[in-house]
Amino acid sequence: MRRSRRARVTYKANIISKTKMGQSESGQFHVASRDFKPRSDSVVRVCRLVCHEWKELVDSASHWRERCRREGIQPQDVSRPPVNWRQFYFLTKKRRNLLKNPRAEEEFSGWKIVQNGGDCWTVEDNSVEIPHFTVAKYFVTSYWLCMKQQLIDLKKEGYSAAFMDQLQPHIKISDWYAPRCDCGSMYQICVELLDQKKKPINTFEPEPVFFPQWNDQQWCEMTHVFKDYGPGVRFIRFTHGGKDTQFWAGWYGIRVTNSSVEICAAEE
Repeated sequence: MRRSRRARVTYKANIISKTKMGQSESGQFHVASRDFKPRSDSVVRVCRLVCHEWKELVDSASHWRERCRREGIQPQDVSRPPVNWRQFYFLTKKRRNLLKNPRAEEEFSGWKIVQNGGDCWTVEDNSVEIPHFTVAKYFVTSYWLCMKQQLIDLKKEGYSAAFMDQLQPHIKISDWYAPRCDCGSMYQICVELLDQKKKPINTFEPEPVFFPQWNDQQWCEMTHVFKDYGPGVRFIRFTHGGKDTQFWAGWYGIRVTNSSVEICAAEE
């Protein structure tokens, strides 16, 4: 007996659901936890090739919205759902900090020292709480300018040229900085989106931030989101640092830690 189109789609959806969950027709689960993720994604790709109806089902917003719900992936503001649930799912799953050693846990591993003035950069233990984070160490500057840098190769991090050019996902940067209470200091940051030849396409470089002597020594966050930056972005160059403004020997300058660069879904 021929099924109606609606019945066929429902039947196929049930098969997809069972296959994704690793359940056989007999009801027995056969997918190990370690290979659940790749098998699940490969099943979705195969299902899209079966027929037009299956492709419609797998590509539908309801399918990806439900997948996000099952995996606990939700927008920060649930009252403003994503325009494209599929894109939101993959960007959120892939999201991570692209900077290496952002909290000074491995001394200066991963960082290029661009300027090393005064008594040079050093690392110290953190004793002042950063809101919502547990950070044990920070980088600290001296009495002449100290700057350090990382260059992020997007292709090596898994973001292809086609991906960046077609989707142009948001690029979110964050940096925490703080002065000493007994010494004035200066903080500065520059983040550049670069093309294949490492020439800037878009730059975030706010005015330097100055702290007076005898301040409250609290941590501050610098944030920025790159949007609509156009095609061609292949690298991200992150540079930050500063100095003290009293010219005291030692390490009385600005402190920096918990830096991040993330490729993320647009928050619609």
